[in-house]
Amino acid sequence: MANELKMAIVNTITGLLEKGWKHRRIARELGVNRETVGRYARLRREVGSKPANPTPGSEGPPTPNPANPTAGFCVGPASLCEPFRESITQKLAGNLEGVRIWQDLVQDGFNGSYSSVKRFLRHLRPTQDLPFRRMECPPGEEAQVDFGTGAWTLVDGKKRRPYIFRIVLSYSRKAYSEAVWRQTTENFIRCLENAFRAFGGTPKTLVIDNLRAAVTHADWFDPELNPKIMDFAKHYGIVILPTKPYTPRHKGKVENSVKYIKNNALKGRSFGSLEEQNVFLAHWESQIADTRIHGTTRQQVLKLFGIEKTSLQALPLETFPFFSEGRRSVHRDGHIEVAKAYYSVPPEYLGHELWARWDSKLVRIFGKDLKQVAVHCRVLPGRFHTLREHLDNRKISGVERGAEYLLSRAFRIGPSTGRWAKAMFDARGIEGIRVMQGLLCMAAKQPVAVLERATEYALNSECFRLRSLRELCQSFSKKHAPAGFIQEDPLIRPLSEYQDLLHVSFKPQPSTTKELFNASATH
Repeated sequence: MANELKMAIVNTITGLLEKGWKHRRIARELGVNRETVGRYARLRREVGSKPANPTPGSEGPPTPNPANPTAGFCVGPASLCEPFRESITQKLAGNLEGVRIWQDLVQDGFNGSYSSVKRFLRHLRPTQDLPFRRMECPPGEEAQVDFGTGAWTLVDGKKRRPYIFRIVLSYSRKAYSEAVWRQTTENFIRCLENAFRAFGGTPKTLVIDNLRAAVTHADWFDPELNPKIMDFAKHYGIVILPTKPYTPRHKGKVENSVKYIKNNALKGRSFGSLEEQNVFLAHWESQIADTRIHGTTRQQVLKLFGIEKTSLQALPLETFPFFSEGRRSVHRDGHIEVAKAYYSVPPEYLGHELWARWDSKLVRIFGKDLKQVAVHCRVLPGRFHTLREHLDNRKISGVERGAEYLLSRAFRIGPSTGRWAKAMFDARGIEGIRVMQGLLCMAAKQPVAVLERATEYALNSECFRLRSLRELCQSFSKKHAPAGFIQEDPLIRPLSEYQDLLHVSFKPQPSTTKELFNASATH
């Protein structure tokens, strides 16, 4: 039903028209459409008084006065172009442009402006609206999406109306409906994915309106879509085309389909839960909506869908990975926090703000230019996941680098030093890693020649203690032979053997013949 203006607004419009106000000024001051002002201006000219508040569109076109052909088309004094009406009509019939007509009139003595000629030409030209063009699509080419209002649903003892998501295949008019509480990006993606699974395939293009869950910036020529929606479209191989803002006829098929479900399926009904309403919608789609004869195609929806289903694109092997995203600051330890777990980033991003996107398996980290800088596997809350390439070389210890790295550095010092380090590691095992770290620290303080002599002497003596190696370096650095007493040598017995020898030597002797006989028998 068309909207009707209040009587006070109508009287104000007619009053301002009588004072000679322009239509544009009246529309701006009263907050109404210029076409509405023009409609009431025509009514005022026809009846000669203020209109009563007619239904818009019911008054019909104005009837010109034969005595004055321009009456009913202009307000105020007669146009300066009126004396030149016949000449202008002839030039207009010759397809001359407005500028050319104005130039010829000036030569004939016309004193008016080009704007007055344009206004006069606007009334002379026929004003017949062009009919809308219907856009029909081949099978599998297009689907249209929209949201409507659902039926009353009971939630925690109170009634609420959910939103009804509805998608319609443009060729067969096969539809899918689902009730949701909010029009979020996640709900929009989930409903689309459920619809594609129900159809058994995807169309090539998807026509949507400019809802905030999908479109971040509405623009008919170059709209900006939500990054998550763009990834979803890439995953399913579809193209999403938002309509022109405030132009619902660009998706007229789903607009009528939303009205159909509201009036046929949900009107006068209520449900105890959202799940109950979705179960009813699925049954209604299969039993009523799919079996009806569509008013436009004049064929059964299910029959046409059987033709269109073979033209739909195949579904991908995996569903779209739902992910969350948000901005994160890089901590002083070079990690960001995602879902109470910590993930490393390259050291050059320390103190920066990055963009994180995560799902159930992966955490992806992007820079300000949305260029990916790191990818991690999800870990449990409280855990750290650090990639080796994200560590600064100055902060990586020898233990983290491993034994092979330390041995390679030892061999770069000299052959004797490398052989000693290799033999020491084979003899002492994992604890030899720290010994090799100490060896490398000694190499920074001792001359290479001294260290080479000391390690060669220690290797021949099978001495693998770092303390003994330091003493040997001190001895060789003083340019005299090493002391005869060293702590480790194959000829030096362990202290435990000397302890056993003392225990046997100082054992008490038997005092009687019987004890001596028992001792001899024992031996």
